[in-house]
Amino acid sequence: MSRLGKRLRSIRRTADKALGIFVTNGFPDPGATLPILHAIDAGGADFIELGMPFSDPLAEGIPIQRASERSLANGTTMRDTLDVAAAFRRNSDTPLVLMGYVNPILRFGVSDFFKASRRSGVDAVIIPDLPPEEASLMSEEARSNEIDLVFLIAPTSPDDRIREIDELAQGFVYAVSITGLTGTRIGASLEVSNYLKRARKLVRRNPLLVGFGISSHEDFRRLSEHTDGCIVGSALIRELDALWKDDGASLSQRTDRVRSFVYELKNG
Repeated sequence: MSRLGKRLRSIRRTADKALGIFVTNGFPDPGATLPILHAIDAGGADFIELGMPFSDPLAEGIPIQRASERSLANGTTMRDTLDVAAAFRRNSDTPLVLMGYVNPILRFGVSDFFKASRRSGVDAVIIPDLPPEEASLMSEEARSNEIDLVFLIAPTSPDDRIREIDELAQGFVYAVSITGLTGTRIGASLEVSNYLKRARKLVRRNPLLVGFGISSHEDFRRLSEHTDGCIVGSALIRELDALWKDDGASLSQRTDRVRSFVYELKNG
């Protein structure tokens, strides 16, 4: 079992809930990512998603789209992301997940990507635009390099599809909370609650985590009621954007705020 799988199952045994935090590599600037990752870690995140910036990120809202654009404008490459992952791993055992899209992985080379990810200490990969029907090559390479390949479900996913994804996925199943963009506020939706209850009954092999539209401890508490935890991305991206626009703040002041932001998300 992977480091990620062990962490999530350990949390489940305590009846606690997991918090995953997403950040785009190279945003707000290339030198900021590693200190931000360590601040997220210090804030108590149970795992971290490191985004591989892409020019056309599927289903991402404006904050993450702009973060990717800014990162790419800074010259961030796939190799840079893998190097940051390796640097983080040298000082932390917190599970690290890469999140990105099919085209950059194909350009890098599927086999080379998963081998390099393993060398960098990556525990799992999320590829939102990879349908299960076309995943055989990447699934095989992930397995051979002992990396979990996470798949997504949505409110529109029929029961049989959710069961199929649960069989194929490793690490966890990612429940997209809404059929919309990241960063969209979802409020106290009965529809979302019923969808997560349904998914909870169908996902039996893997932990079930929910993402999209989570920006507060109240969101975290409410949406994790029927799941094993939540993933937060756009809310932190917005926070980072504001922090790095404050020219009077030092790096340590900024990372202290990141640490507090993550702690408050999980603990209130």
